Amino acid sequence: MRAFRNRRGSAAVALSVAAVAAIGLTACSSSGAGSAGGGGKVAIVAYSVPKPAYDALQTAFKATDKGRSVSFSASYGASGDQSRAVANGQSADYVAFSIQPDMTKLTPDLVSADWNTGPTKGLVSDSVVVIAVRKGNPLGIKGWDDITKPGVKIVTPDPGSSGSAKWNLLAAFAHGYGNGGGEAGGEAYLKKFSANIVSKPESGSKATQTFLSGTGDVLISYENEAINARANKQALDYVVPEDSFLIQNPAAVTKQAGQAAKDFLAFVESEAGQKVFASKGYRPVLSGVNVGSVTGANDPANPFPAVRTLTTVSDLGGWSTVNTKYFDKTNGIITTILNSTG
Repeated sequence: MRAFRNRRGSAAVALSVAAVAAIGLTACSSSGAGSAGGGGKVAIVAYSVPKPAYDALQTAFKATDKGRSVSFSASYGASGDQSRAVANGQSADYVAFSIQPDMTKLTPDLVSADWNTGPTKGLVSDSVVVIAVRKGNPLGIKGWDDITKPGVKIVTPDPGSSGSAKWNLLAAFAHGYGNGGGEAGGEAYLKKFSANIVSKPESGSKATQTFLSGTGDVLISYENEAINARANKQALDYVVPEDSFLIQNPAAVTKQAGQAAKDFLAFVESEAGQKVFASKGYRPVLSGVNVGSVTGANDPANPFPAVRTLTTVSDLGGWSTVNTKYFDKTNGIITTILNSTG
C-alpha cells in the first residue's frame, strides 16, 4: 500500500451496455435547448446531501442572462442508487454524485468519457469528514480516538448505497493507518470503529435525520452537512479532527443534455457558483474564492479551518484501486470488517 501523504492547509446494472446506451439516447435526451437569452429545462439527478446548495444554485443561475426562463426538476437520493437509476433510464440532464465511481458507471454511453477534463476536472465541491456530536458535546469528543471508546454509539451511512459512507470509512481507516500503524493499524482502528456503529442509514442526509431523531452519540458526516444542520437550528455540534479525508464531489451533463444544462454546469463551476456552494458549507474547488461569512460554521468568519493531515483518494491509488481493495463486496478490506462486526 502506498504511504499516505501529509497535506497541509484547507482544503451491476441489469441491462447490457447496448441496452443502457439505447435507454440513454431516449431517457437522457435533452430537456431543452436553452440559449444565450435563457430558456430550456434541466433535469437534475443528484445525491441527497447537496440539495440545499442546488436549491440555491438554481435560484442564483436563474438570475443570470443565461439562466433566465430556465426551469428545473430534481431528484435526490443515495449516490449509488441515483447513478443506478440513471443507468436504468431515469431522465437526467445534469448528474451530481458523491463519488467518482458513480459517475464513471455512466461513461461512455450516457456521460462523455472526457467529463473530468474541464477546468475543475469534473469536481464541483469539496468537503472534509467531520464528527458531529450532541449539542454541547457532552462526551467531550475531540477526535477519532474518542469515538472508539466503549459505549460510544456511531451513526454512519451504508457504503452499499451511500458515497458519504465510503468517505467516512476511508477517513476512519486512514486515521489508524496514518498514526504509525500502517495497514494493520488501519484495520485495527476500523474494527473498533465498526463495533460501535449502531445505525447505517441509506444516505448521508438520512443518517443526519437518524442522528437528529435521537439515535447515537456521534454522526460521521460531511462538514457541509453539519454546517447546514446548524444553519437550520438543528441541535448538533461538530468537530473537525486533526486528520481527515478530502471529499471531492463530481458533476457532469449527460451526452444528450441541452445548452441550458451545459450553462448551468459552467455556472456551478464558476466563482459565483462556488460562492453559493461555500454559503452552504462546501469548500470551494477554486482557489481565491471569497467565501465570506458562513452561517452554521463553528466560526462563521473562518468557516473552513486548516486540517493538519488531509488524506485523498489519490493517496490510496485512486478510485479503481480503492473500490476493489477496500469495498469489493466479497473481499474488500472495509467490507469484510463491516460484515464481521455488524
